[in-house]
Amino acid sequence: MSQQRTDSSASPVFPDLPEATVARLPEYLRALHGLAQDGHDTVSSEGLATAAGVNSAKLRKDLSHLGSYGTRGVGYDVALLITQIEAVLGLTKHRKVALVGIGNLGHALAGYGGFASRGFSVAALFDAERSQIGERIGTLVVRHIDELAEVVAAEGISIGVIATPARAAQQVADQLVGAGVTSILNFAPCVLNVPSGVDVRKVDLAVEMQILSFHEHRKALTALPAPEQPAGEATGS
Repeated sequence: MSQQRTDSSASPVFPDLPEATVARLPEYLRALHGLAQDGHDTVSSEGLATAAGVNSAKLRKDLSHLGSYGTRGVGYDVALLITQIEAVLGLTKHRKVALVGIGNLGHALAGYGGFASRGFSVAALFDAERSQIGERIGTLVVRHIDELAEVVAAEGISIGVIATPARAAQQVADQLVGAGVTSILNFAPCVLNVPSGVDVRKVDLAVEMQILSFHEHRKALTALPAPEQPAGEATGS
C-alpha cells in the first residue's frame, strides 16, 4: 500500500486496466501537463479528449478505471488527475535506463532530453564495437557490453533500450535479461524471445511508415473519379 495516500476513496495504485487503456494514459498525461502549463486548473472530458486526440466517451471510460469521474459542471481537477495517472504508471519513482547500441539512432536517443521530464534517465550506454567504447555523450561514457551486468546491478537499472541491428538484438536481450532487466524497449526490426515476466515494447519505424503508405494509397484510390458508364447502358428501372 502507498504510505502517502490519505484519501480512502482514491483508486488503487495498480488497478486492473485493459492494455488499450494503459496505452492511452501517457497521452492523457501529456495533454494534462500541457493544460497545467497553460494555467488550467480544471478541464472537461471533451477538452481533455480533444487535447489527447481521443474520443471523449473512451476517455471517460478509461479514467473511470482509475476511479476518476470528474465533477458535473466542473470537469476534472488537472493536478489531481496528473497525480493519479503518474501513480498508476509508476512515475512517482525515477527509473534508470540502459541503452545498448550507439549507432545513429542510439546517439539520438542518448541525447534526447525528454526522458528526464517524464521520469526516466539514461544511466548507462553500451556497445560491442571497440571503436565506440570510451566515447562521451553528454555526461555518460560508452561502455563495452561485457560490463552490462555489473553496471545494471550497481545503478539499479530495470529498463533496457535496444538500438542495435536486428542480428544482434536477441543476444543483447538475453544479456539484459540475464543482468536482471525486466522491461525492454526494442527499436531493432525483429521479434525478441524473452522469458515470462519480461515485458517488451517494439518500436519499428519502417512498419509505421508502411502503415502510413497504406493510408496514402487508399486516399489516392478513393480520390479517383468513378468510371463512366458505356453509352446506351441501361441504368435500371
